[in-house]
Amino acid sequence: RTQVELARALRRQQKLEAENRALKPDGRPMLIAEAASMRPVLELISRVGPSEANILVTGENGTGKGTVAQAIHAVSGRAGRGLVTVNAGGLSEGVFESELFGHVKGAFTDAKTDRVGRFELADGGTLFLDEIANVPLNLQPKLLRVLETGDFERVGSSRTRHVNVRIVSATNSNLTEEVAAGRFRQDLLFRLNTIEIQLPPLRERREDIPALAHHFLRQHAQRYRKNITGFEPGALQALLDHPWPGNIRELDHASERGVLMAQTATIRLGELGLRIDRDATSRIEEMSLEDVEGFLIKKAMARFNGNVSQAAKALGLSRSALYRRLQRYGL
Repeated sequence: RTQVELARALRRQQKLEAENRALKPDGRPMLIAEAASMRPVLELISRVGPSEANILVTGENGTGKGTVAQAIHAVSGRAGRGLVTVNAGGLSEGVFESELFGHVKGAFTDAKTDRVGRFELADGGTLFLDEIANVPLNLQPKLLRVLETGDFERVGSSRTRHVNVRIVSATNSNLTEEVAAGRFRQDLLFRLNTIEIQLPPLRERREDIPALAHHFLRQHAQRYRKNITGFEPGALQALLDHPWPGNIRELDHASERGVLMAQTATIRLGELGLRIDRDATSRIEEMSLEDVEGFLIKKAMARFNGNVSQAAKALGLSRSALYRRLQRYGL
């Protein structure tokens, strides 16, 4: 990109920051979205967010599905009540039911006291079910029941309880393919997918990279109490050119590293820790085992366009094992 394009990106970022400062006082989550590819997302949030419809947010890993869920909740009539999150990708199969529905004392060996589940915690508000494709098949009928009727029982109890919850769910998997493979119930998909919001990957919204990077920079500079004001032009250019297989989460991770490593008030290219694939390939024998693993995971995620299920299969990992590694490497 030319210096003119870089200057334009900086001006757009400054304009967007001013708009965000004007919008932030109402307490709603800040959605940085100037790119044309994000306009349908903003329009859908504005149109269906205030409704009671269940919404499915789809997109590659790290595209900001949780932030969109927060925005949907913020514009809804339930904004005064809680937004409760369940990350299905981070739960083992044995704790799913207890996590969602709660349990009573003595329901199983470690059930020392009664425990309220996430559905009860979200009563009157919104429940965000992240990585919904990971819900075990044997629990999907119970999830479908509570979505249809609001009724459920805690583990170990026969007492039926009732909740009034709006569901926002998210996935980076193709749920239609999951249904065809017999891993996901079609009736549950219909119930979750009243409206689908598809998030573009970061590589398709490069206009937003400067604003997003500066947003993360400010967050981490405050967190680490460092006086960092911006990026040097070469560093910003590298951010604009990077392929970002880990999307916004990877950009956040790079910005955090830049803040930690910066020796001046502006972050330099070398302080971002961005790896160019061809360099990593030529130096792979010099890399640590951890670096090689991170490199291979990035390559797999890029190859399968952020689809965790396909990347995990190609890497010979379970989906939950890959999720843990994605979190470890900030992807």
